[in-house]
Amino acid sequence: MLRSSFQLLINLSLTLAAHSVLATQHEWNFVQNGTTGIVALESIIVSDTLAIFFDRAANDPLEDDGHAAWGALWNLDTNIASPLDPITDSFCASGSFLSNGTMVSVGGNIPRIPEAGDGRNEIRFWHPCDDPNGIGCSLFEDPATLHLAETRWYPSSIRIFDGSLMILGGMHKDTPFYNTDPANNFEFFPPKDGGVPRPSDLLARTVPANMFPRAFALPDGKVFIASNNQTIIYDVEEDRETRLPDIPNGVRVTNPFDGTATLLPLYPPDYIPEILVCGGTNTSDQIPVEQLSSQDPASDQCSRMTLTPEGIQKGWEIERMLEPRMMPEMVLMPNGQVIIINGAQTGYASVTHVKDPVGNNSNADHPAFTPSIYTPDAPLGHRISNEGMPTTDIARVYHSSVTLTQLGNLMVAGSNPNVLITNDTEYHSEFRVEYLNPPYMTMERPMLSNAPDKIAFNSKFHVDISIPAGLRGGEMKVALMDLGFSSHAFHSSSRLVFMEAQLSNKGKSLIIKSPPNNRVYPPGPAYIFVTVDDVTSPGVRVLMGNGAAPPVKDQGVRI
Repeated sequence: MLRSSFQLLINLSLTLAAHSVLATQHEWNFVQNGTTGIVALESIIVSDTLAIFFDRAANDPLEDDGHAAWGALWNLDTNIASPLDPITDSFCASGSFLSNGTMVSVGGNIPRIPEAGDGRNEIRFWHPCDDPNGIGCSLFEDPATLHLAETRWYPSSIRIFDGSLMILGGMHKDTPFYNTDPANNFEFFPPKDGGVPRPSDLLARTVPANMFPRAFALPDGKVFIASNNQTIIYDVEEDRETRLPDIPNGVRVTNPFDGTATLLPLYPPDYIPEILVCGGTNTSDQIPVEQLSSQDPASDQCSRMTLTPEGIQKGWEIERMLEPRMMPEMVLMPNGQVIIINGAQTGYASVTHVKDPVGNNSNADHPAFTPSIYTPDAPLGHRISNEGMPTTDIARVYHSSVTLTQLGNLMVAGSNPNVLITNDTEYHSEFRVEYLNPPYMTMERPMLSNAPDKIAFNSKFHVDISIPAGLRGGEMKVALMDLGFSSHAFHSSSRLVFMEAQLSNKGKSLIIKSPPNNRVYPPGPAYIFVTVDDVTSPGVRVLMGNGAAPPVKDQGVRI
């Protein structure tokens, strides 16, 4: 009897231990893997296996032909960085994809080393590359013939409905903290209007805190823009700005007062756009920088607005994050949730200028180490949670980046609130890469295959799917995603459009209806993810549209 009772206790202990292991396996977790060699202050996924990082041309430890590299190709399979060879300095630039799949990096700065050229009005190209290790692939630049109309440091850029790039704002040269030499205009690549930039009343009104404006292509082809604490809808075709309600409570969200923003997922059949803006500060932009402190509290405010006549009339709906955040970033997840990650709880963006920089360099302090999940369809007041979320011990403050990968996890890199590479200060230059893994990364997952290379708008197409037995019959969501270009607390061109889908009778293929036109999803690269219940597949890469170079004509049907 005693022996059987003892055996029962052993069996019970083993069962509890097994459940504990399973619970640990199926939880959110951070995993550190590899070092970047350069500060990954800009990042973009360019294939299933490759990401590109950019930093400033200065003194990063990764070398390229005997000098410090400022571009790197990151292998997502091996977690190894190899140097890229840009010609000009890409520091604090922006970028996105064009309709033909080419990645474009725009703007930059005056370099610190002679091997780099002035990047402020330059354009860098990465053409679609099929080799999983990037062999034979490289950046292309032709500064003499392919360049911007204006010098731009700290610009933003987005892909718009005709597959071209809209480039917004920035400054002409390095100015201390505030933007005192602004480029208060928009231009396009390929150029429109004979290459003459379009003046922007919004950017002119929002000096001096109007760098890296937050912009999103809307499903009717217009563009939402937030700059400082003001917002507009911009009609690209009519060159007309329509002013929207200001962000409440004087909260400012563009550099050097970086909050973040995202276009929430678009659902058929109406694709009604909603904007979410989080973090930043309600500090006045008229206070001299030498009076600001690294200990000034950031804002915990999130503001959300539906961009319909009724939604605009109602204005912004306010909710609160679990902590204040300066320089956070929001990442769309394939199931429609949003991850809020990175940043600091006090201070400001930029470096060295406030009255009490931390370690003589950082304008911000008190890093936010624990990500939160924002659930858009939850009731107000119950949308933000960090339950079950892990905590990192790596500060990700100024010059950090983060992006979703093809596998469905988040790659987190960078952080350098210093003028140059610095290793002996509290917030040192950071080269370690972390992956934030959702619980499904350790589960048996749906798998997609045989997706078309190119997908026409307003069409039906087939994708093969394998669904694990335990998930069959579960709720299914099919997401079409642009993973975006991460730089300075903002994900340029980030987008999620849900698509209608029907599972075949045998459960082995999906019939999917693509977005109705190139305004709902601007033509260009995309990933398709399928989520069954809470388990998301790896993504499959496709090209939306006919793959033509921009500008492309309207495709599909207008809604």
